[in-house]
Amino acid sequence: MNEQPFTSLEACFGDMPDPRVQGRCDHRLIDIILIAVCAVLCGAESWSDVEEFGQAKATWLRQYLELPAGIPSHDTFSRVFRLVDAAEFQRRFMTWVEQHFHVERGQVIAVDGKTARGSKDSFRGQDAIHLVSAWASDSGVLLGQRRMDEKSNEITAVPELLKLLFIPGCIVTVDALNCQKDIARTVIEREADYVFALKANHPQLHQDVIDWFAWARARAFREVTHDFHQTVNKGHGRLEIRRCWAIGDPLALESMGHYEGWTGLRTVVMVERERHFPDRRQTETVYYLSSLPPDAKRILSATRAHWTVENTFHWTLDVVFGEDASRVRLDEAPENFAVIRHVAMNLLKRHPAKLSLKRKRFRAALDDAFLLDLLAHV
Repeated sequence: MNEQPFTSLEACFGDMPDPRVQGRCDHRLIDIILIAVCAVLCGAESWSDVEEFGQAKATWLRQYLELPAGIPSHDTFSRVFRLVDAAEFQRRFMTWVEQHFHVERGQVIAVDGKTARGSKDSFRGQDAIHLVSAWASDSGVLLGQRRMDEKSNEITAVPELLKLLFIPGCIVTVDALNCQKDIARTVIEREADYVFALKANHPQLHQDVIDWFAWARARAFREVTHDFHQTVNKGHGRLEIRRCWAIGDPLALESMGHYEGWTGLRTVVMVERERHFPDRRQTETVYYLSSLPPDAKRILSATRAHWTVENTFHWTLDVVFGEDASRVRLDEAPENFAVIRHVAMNLLKRHPAKLSLKRKRFRAALDDAFLLDLLAHV
């Protein structure tokens, strides 16, 4: 076999516990995993696609993998990934990311949940799986995911995910659903900071913050210690103005009440978004809690970065990788296939070629040298 391009992946996944009966396996587990990763890099969206890729690239794969019984069938891929422990597979993915994808201090880690709609199986009474993701907005890589248990929700899954990540010095952002005291405490314990959207799921605190900013604004923030920042952006047929006010006065926090238990809370924030279209104008005001000092420019940047988890990560999974259309449904396979997509996406994001992810996948399918470079570029 030639020089190994799978070094980083084999180091993390090579000793995965094999759920199959030992002595009765024709194919090595690591070969199955690595073929699946390569196939998804090149556009595969089902186990049949993975087998077809393997058959087409068998000569190339034999340069790097043992393949004692040749290329596995699609049924073999399906059976194996139905059995592989998804939590362990996900844990090893996160270890791989931590070792090979550096996350700089100060980077925004956007946490949000997404349902893989195609994983629902009405015939078997199986609901679609829901995954909570931690997305590094500047690096454009997924740090980790956690599947939401059937009898729980995102509020319990988010702190469990954060406890598994190495995020000192980063800024964790969540939507209003996950603006919770337990999550704030977990972020601070992980030596990070937070910017949490605050809405009516905390009605008393939400109203206190609204009332305080209304009072401060009515007096033009005179004698109110605060910071202000504004951005103006034009594009896609609209003008968008964002204004951010950040108040970090301890007396202000005390006067609002209902703030007890929010570990590390230092600043309350009001962001006003004003959008001008050719035929209309829209305005929206959103409030936030933050452990950062009252730096309006930095906090406004963090609130904007949060939406990359929707506009970049979730969009990529659906449009580029076809996640919502995937028919992989049985047992552990949906979550395991999701991990394979995330490995592929991080590899594609890491590669410096100035191409869209879709074009990178197409080129990898056509050019073995480019596929090899994708795998080796970690």
